[in-house]
Amino acid sequence: MEELGLRPRGKTLVKPNLVAAGELFTHAYTRPEIVEGVLGALRDRDEGMTELAVGERCGITIPTRFIYEEAGYNPVFERTGAKRYCFDEVPQVEIRLTHEGRLRDYIFTPEPVANADFFVNCPKFKAHPWTTVTFSMKNYIGIQDDRHRLIDHDHALNRKVADLQYVIQPQLVVIDAIIAGEGRMLTPIPRNMNLLVIGNNQVAIDAVSCAIVGLDARDVEHIRLAWERGFGPIDLEAITIGGNVSLDEAKARATGFQIGLVRVEKYFEGTNIHAYAGKPPSHEKGGDDYCWGGCPGVIEEVIEVLRLYDEHCDAKLPKIHLVFGDYKGPLDISYGEKVIFIGDCVQWEGNLGGELVQIKSTYKDRSTLDPYEAEHKDVYARMLRMANKLRELKSRPYIRLEGCPVSIGELVLLLAELGGIQNPYFDKRQIVGFNRAYLAWRGTEAWKRLRGEPYQVHGEHPRGEARPRLADEVRGDAEE
Repeated sequence: MEELGLRPRGKTLVKPNLVAAGELFTHAYTRPEIVEGVLGALRDRDEGMTELAVGERCGITIPTRFIYEEAGYNPVFERTGAKRYCFDEVPQVEIRLTHEGRLRDYIFTPEPVANADFFVNCPKFKAHPWTTVTFSMKNYIGIQDDRHRLIDHDHALNRKVADLQYVIQPQLVVIDAIIAGEGRMLTPIPRNMNLLVIGNNQVAIDAVSCAIVGLDARDVEHIRLAWERGFGPIDLEAITIGGNVSLDEAKARATGFQIGLVRVEKYFEGTNIHAYAGKPPSHEKGGDDYCWGGCPGVIEEVIEVLRLYDEHCDAKLPKIHLVFGDYKGPLDISYGEKVIFIGDCVQWEGNLGGELVQIKSTYKDRSTLDPYEAEHKDVYARMLRMANKLRELKSRPYIRLEGCPVSIGELVLLLAELGGIQNPYFDKRQIVGFNRAYLAWRGTEAWKRLRGEPYQVHGEHPRGEARPRLADEVRGDAEE
């Protein structure tokens, strides 16, 4: 921070990656001692901080306060005096966007993010099954609550991450690459790299991180888009690289690093799951012929979660068939096997169990979705919905699950029940803590409603600035 000339001021907010935590997700999140070190450094460099806080929204359907506990963050708050924000429990602020190529004209972010004067991004160094990698920029998916996070979390996910850059830019980035994560993001394969990657520009630091694992940053869409929009340099020649580990040494530590992009058909080869992926709606407009940001990647994470909870997961699962997108080929189904059509955009026509089946797309163009109308989906309501779907599956050879994307939580519940596998939501190691956090979370929301406190903040930005100016200022700061 001294070398970069950084001194925190005003409302200072640290954003880690806490998508999941606990003994089964050891390498999925930013280590607490790193965040504690960052908080100490911010105290040492204080130049008029009015608040020092940590804020996050963990994986969907899980209370963030539960993950703070599981990740060992609460003792850090006690020792440092930093404030804790659960982004699923605070007001949400509308940020208007004006740049060309945007997915929509406004998005929502938690109030502490919109209010931050000095923003510190502390992500985890991991591969990702939807966006190739998750370094600094991708960590921004956690600056939205559940309702708004799932909007555009499909074939447009990389574009969504690029749009989120207009909300705020960090003054400091500290990436936890001590034990990096290969292959996946919830259940990564640990890679001991013993690195911290530190910088003051997200595009630059993500470009260097890509170089470490042997990627060209231009091949990662959200990084390329941010570079094209002026958020920072992507060529290594334009980036000052220092530290006590050379770039070549860092590359050596990452030799053979497994990137996350694997098509779902290949992912399940040799298992009882047969996957069939058709083209997503974006293909009609010249986009990819595969939905990297949606349901196929979800099911890959789901099976790895279940494998953590039950080492016999693959053997327990019956032979099932999963269909995604506009699939026009045959389904290789034997008597008694079940088919699950997944996602709003799934389409298929053929014969199942002597019945002519026509599955039609219910997909709505993303431009028709209004963030103001987005609704929070309760985890227990999802459990009830899935129980009804399972009853339906007992009497017919197939079911259809709607969503864009269908959530990890829903598919975990479905496959756990089909295979007689331990339901992670009822794991005895965490059921008490989970339900205590869940009730506290829901109780906090109910109390705020009773007191008339707004859950969403509309009108002008909390500082009194016009929101379009906020987005423009963010880009201007990045160019500077």
